[in-house]
Amino acid sequence: MNEKQVYVGMSADLVHPGHLNIIKKAAEIGEVTIGLLTDEAIARYKRLPYMPYEQRRAVVESIKGVSRVVPQENLDYRPNLRRYRPDYVVHGDDWKEGVQKEVRQQVIDALQEWGGELVEVPYTEGISSTALNKAIKEIGTTPDVRRSKLARLLKAKPIVRLLEAHNGLTGLIVENVSVNDDNGRAEFDGIWASSLTESTAKGKPDIEAVDVSSRVTTLNEMLEVTTKPIVFDADTGGKIEHFQFTVRTLERLGVSAAIIEDKTGLKKNSLFGTDVEQTQDSIGNFCAKIRAGRAARVTDEFMVIARIESLILGRGMEDALERARAYVEAGADGILIHSRSPEPDEIFEFCDGYVAIPDRVPLFVVPTSYNQVTEDELQARGVNAVIYANHLIRAAYPAMMEVASSILSNRRSAEADSRLMSIKDVIELIPGGK
Repeated sequence: MNEKQVYVGMSADLVHPGHLNIIKKAAEIGEVTIGLLTDEAIARYKRLPYMPYEQRRAVVESIKGVSRVVPQENLDYRPNLRRYRPDYVVHGDDWKEGVQKEVRQQVIDALQEWGGELVEVPYTEGISSTALNKAIKEIGTTPDVRRSKLARLLKAKPIVRLLEAHNGLTGLIVENVSVNDDNGRAEFDGIWASSLTESTAKGKPDIEAVDVSSRVTTLNEMLEVTTKPIVFDADTGGKIEHFQFTVRTLERLGVSAAIIEDKTGLKKNSLFGTDVEQTQDSIGNFCAKIRAGRAARVTDEFMVIARIESLILGRGMEDALERARAYVEAGADGILIHSRSPEPDEIFEFCDGYVAIPDRVPLFVVPTSYNQVTEDELQARGVNAVIYANHLIRAAYPAMMEVASSILSNRRSAEADSRLMSIKDVIELIPGGK
């Protein structure tokens, strides 16, 4: 046994020669402990890893030179360093700039507490994690892998964000858009397959006029060009017997969840509230629908999420919380609390009551009306997922109307050019179009 102890922190989701070079260098110095970042640690600053922690651990343990693998539960190395007090930390030299610059300095400062040393290995040229991720996306995913992603995300991330999509193009936007800031990379975690926006895109009212078969066609358009989890807006779910078939269909496709709302009769959009006639289902009937949907599943990964309309329909907070308790007991895999108030106060009040429910499940919200509230504020109240439910189609329609009006007004299209993508960009937008 080598006396010198060496610590190497890594995610090891896509193991490449760069990782192997670092481990080889570490093994030359001493006995190697790999601090393998947990799913939660990785998801806090970039995407959810492709492989769960246990799978990554099995891979790393099999690499020559690795003596043991321990979980590192944060991007911050210091808790593990102070626990294991290694003589050396070995890392690639590519963390001197960017999001990990501060982490590097924390490692140096911690090692100084007991005279440890940081050893940096030159970056392995020709290896690009970005390129590897792109290649994996181009390969695509499988229904089983995609279906399980939502549950993994809800466990790994402080808050999960979903954005609506209603065709393949908008699915690609959700799949690929990202921003980088001081906190690292931010992106949408999944797709909300909205009945409202799909109906609108087809020129039909949001009254369940678009049947499940038609909506499955749209789902397939998105499934073909994306890899992120999809949550399906199943409206009321229809009759219990019909909902069971819907669950089987969605599960087979690789959809992660269906959200059903506790209303009956002709579906009307919830944002109308009491301005139109809407009937809430009884607690007993809706619990039966939840149980039937879950019983229809073939896998454990598919989620049946119950949407509570009590605040929309003016039934009050006690009714909303009573339903939440009942739906959780009936086996709902998540709860969505809906509100059309312009302020988040009643959502916050519900959150405060919800945290007291035993065995509570992930909580979803749709901040369309109370859109000034931030994700950080919602997370602090115990919200697990936020759905941006209709924003892409609301952005697209005004832009298209402007262009159409401009062409009519000017009797040519030149004035609209500044609002348009070039034809070349349109062709190159879709992979394989060039």
